Amino acid sequence: MIASRRVLSLSTLYPNALSPRFGTFVARSLEALAARGDWDVTVVNPIGIPPIAFGPYRALRDAALDGVEGGVQVYRPRFTLIPRVGGRFNPGAIVRAALPLVRRLHAEKPFDVIDAQFFYPDGPAIARIAAALNVPYSIKARGADISFWGRKPYALRMMREAADGATGLLAVSRALADDMATIGLPSDRMSLHYTGLDRTLFHPRNRAETRRHLASLHGTALPASGRLLATVGALIPRKGQAYVIRALPDLPDAHLLLVGKGQDESLLRDLAKELGVAERVHFLGSLDHTALPLVLAACDAMVLPSASEGLANAWVEALACGTPLVITEAGGARELVKDDSAGLIVPRDSRAIAAAVRDLLSSPRDPAVVAAHAAPFSWENNAAALAAWYESLAGAH
Repeated sequence: MIASRRVLSLSTLYPNALSPRFGTFVARSLEALAARGDWDVTVVNPIGIPPIAFGPYRALRDAALDGVEGGVQVYRPRFTLIPRVGGRFNPGAIVRAALPLVRRLHAEKPFDVIDAQFFYPDGPAIARIAAALNVPYSIKARGADISFWGRKPYALRMMREAADGATGLLAVSRALADDMATIGLPSDRMSLHYTGLDRTLFHPRNRAETRRHLASLHGTALPASGRLLATVGALIPRKGQAYVIRALPDLPDAHLLLVGKGQDESLLRDLAKELGVAERVHFLGSLDHTALPLVLAACDAMVLPSASEGLANAWVEALACGTPLVITEAGGARELVKDDSAGLIVPRDSRAIAAAVRDLLSSPRDPAVVAAHAAPFSWENNAAALAAWYESLAGAH
């Protein structure tokens, strides 16, 4: 099939050679759309580099390479970033870096729709780019862009202006759409777009066999008959790994697998030592997407006490592996955990987490029943919904 429509998607949240796990869910969604054949997909992934590229920014600068990835043409223009204090300037800097490129691509073959895959700084940037090209645009919210940037007056002002000019807005959960409306984004233009799932990877497996395989892969001493928990997410305060570690003294036979990297790693290691549970907390780092299903399928529960979420991919992936959840009342939690066959929703408190884990362990859930909660999720469904959304935007212009 020859694509009849073209979409340009701008996303600061996207994998690159230095951080191949960063924003993979954005890449999978757009790759699945491109694979359909009815939309030609181009991605602009702006990379922020300080005026003097020091430390990790030097490696990031070297990773800012264009190329065809997963069937999608990806461009990585660099924009000037002022770390920690330059957030208000990022939308303008992105426009200055990306607009000449986008103008050239549009002149060669016009885009029918332009979208942003994260609300800030991507949304305000894409609003200005779309206005320059006179093309309809959409902005997608994913969670932290609303809960974090929506609290900053300068960002909120720009987000509202961008939303007011958009043909449509997307949210990854109903709860997030409600949060968007609360901060003044137009609810009459919002639609839901749930995440996808690679069903060839994420599915139930024999737990004991998977656990043995996992232990051999990571050289980690995991309990053959004890309890195994996983927490999947960046090691940052918002994800709440500390609450799970603090629950371990009340779960004496449980080991915890932490998947992810982040600023809290040394603090979490120190906390585990302080509580005397360091030998039961295993830091696996950032895993390739093909390795993550083994972790989830090997565990008795996936515990993620987030302070905020949209609709976490890790929730869906765990359920698809037949692993029940212990999560907080964050974002679209109740859109997935509709009853206790999928797991339990608890306060963000270590004792509540321990009690919920004990409940799950004393009354094990049938993996097939747990996995059924993830049945509606696939990248094919995600791509079909996205294609229909873009068609509606193009038709409305």
